[in-house]
Amino acid sequence: MHGHALMRVLFTALAFIAVAMAPARAQPVFDTKAQHAILIDFDSGTVLFEKAADEPTPPASMAKLMVAEYVFRELKNGRLSMDDEFSVSEYAWRTGGASSGGSTMFAQLNSRIRLEDLLRGMLVQSGNDASIIIAEGIAGSELAFADLMNRRAKEIGLENSVFRNATGLHDPEQHVTVRDLAHLARHIIREYPDLYKIFSEPEFTWNKITQQNRNPLLRAGIGADGLKTGYVKESGYGLTASAIANTQRLILSVNGFASAREREAETRKLMEWGFRSFRQVTVFDADEVVAEASVYGGEQGRVPLKANGPVRVLLPRTGDLDLKARAVYEGPLMAPVEAGKQVGHLRIWDGDRLIQETPLSTAAEVGTGRLHQRALDALGELLLGWL
Repeated sequence: MHGHALMRVLFTALAFIAVAMAPARAQPVFDTKAQHAILIDFDSGTVLFEKAADEPTPPASMAKLMVAEYVFRELKNGRLSMDDEFSVSEYAWRTGGASSGGSTMFAQLNSRIRLEDLLRGMLVQSGNDASIIIAEGIAGSELAFADLMNRRAKEIGLENSVFRNATGLHDPEQHVTVRDLAHLARHIIREYPDLYKIFSEPEFTWNKITQQNRNPLLRAGIGADGLKTGYVKESGYGLTASAIANTQRLILSVNGFASAREREAETRKLMEWGFRSFRQVTVFDADEVVAEASVYGGEQGRVPLKANGPVRVLLPRTGDLDLKARAVYEGPLMAPVEAGKQVGHLRIWDGDRLIQETPLSTAAEVGTGRLHQRALDALGELLLGWL
């Protein structure tokens, strides 16, 4: 292996920081009837609970969250307007309309509907016709729009999700993980706070038909304000939801319940347990140096790394701590190094469980070193390469 390549491998796990350790730990215990579940803290991304969170599962109507994210981005960037009108094709009408037997906004064949109304039809009423109309209006066909969804999903970090349609109607090749859905929900809330409010609207009327929001937690009195339910027989009943209590926001994604009633009871119980059972701990203050990265050919051999603000995790209110953190980056960094550039991540474990990953950026700039300094770096690389 070439010396520089070897250095990049070895420096990937450079910094290890033991924050707190104890010989024994007591985790809060929770059981759920969901086949797949994950509960995370919105601010820190700390995972509070998970069960089969990385196993593939059909998304059902929770696939519409990906449709929403794509549309929200286009609205934010000015490429779409809420006043844009899309036509109701026969395919959308037959596949997602009243005759299909699924959730629908009752769009009329050959009519034209504003995007703002389609979004409410899709997110409040879970209309399959609404999501198909949006897909066709943007990409020409639902299949072409699914390609756009998949590309965008990769861009925002959904690593284990594949979309084949805009409705969530079952397709054997279409699958997600609840971890990806929770990540998607967190992204939507953070990037589109104004548009996110649509998810909390209690009802929507179209074609003189009023339908209630399908999210059962909105009426549970626990501070829930979104996102989306889902059901197909292949997946069971699912929900991706968010709630706020005492300024703390949690995000929950579950799938595989046997009934809508079981989903409502279990998700409420899991949310309440999350708010009750954890406390917030600051691991690193804002502007505190988290680690240092090696610099090749620079005026200095190292550069400090910081997070964008304080690093906080949620930990059980009872039990001992066993926190460990590792700064991970691909290095050494090549001089010159600019300040404020994201170069790695801080990964935090509770015991052997990864609970949080926070981006790290350079906290200073490093100029190019003089010739003799660069020569010493090259020698060091050569020697390391021979080891």
